[in-house]
Amino acid sequence: MASDDLRVLVVADDALARAGLATVLSSQPGLAVVGQVASDTDLPAQLEVYRPDVLVWDAGWNPAPSLDRMSDMRDTVPPILALLPGEAYAGEALIAGAHGLFSRDTGAPTLAAAAAAVARGALVIDPTLAGALLAPRERPSTSPAVSLTPRELEVLGLLVEGAPNKTIAQKLGISENTVKFHVNAILGKLGAQSRTEAVIRATRLGLIHI
Repeated sequence: MASDDLRVLVVADDALARAGLATVLSSQPGLAVVGQVASDTDLPAQLEVYRPDVLVWDAGWNPAPSLDRMSDMRDTVPPILALLPGEAYAGEALIAGAHGLFSRDTGAPTLAAAAAAVARGALVIDPTLAGALLAPRERPSTSPAVSLTPRELEVLGLLVEGAPNKTIAQKLGISENTVKFHVNAILGKLGAQSRTEAVIRATRLGLIHI
């Protein structure tokens, strides 16, 4: 590994996908895969060990758990290049803190170039995923704002910032258990399966603006 190679940490829950991604990226000039880990490991500790410049994060076929994990760590990790199964998750990945969005089947040269751009602070999006980000907002027949309490709207506003439950609790002066209660209520009212999906739905409904 040359001293000026881009240091990449591969993150993926599926072991085969993780190994395959690490293999193809390792073949690219100017790029060094320094490690590969699952998203449910102690990522802060792994970052201390591998000191990556960028994370290439394969969110898998069910991205919700990975996107939630990504959102929880958005302020403490290097830039993230997220690999997604389809455009439906593009908005959620951006809200979760990803700096690059590409399909899981993107070729290695393109991924290497995207990783380099993300590491420099650029926002890069695969054209095949961009359509979802430009989709018109959903227009509900009645305003859903009345279904969220003032406290739930406060919690929702902090979810937009990617704040974890502990931070939300501190800012609002409530317990983490109460935060969890409010988050679950928000998910239920918006028909969302994850925090990031709740944010994107709320944005499209006009409850919040990003």
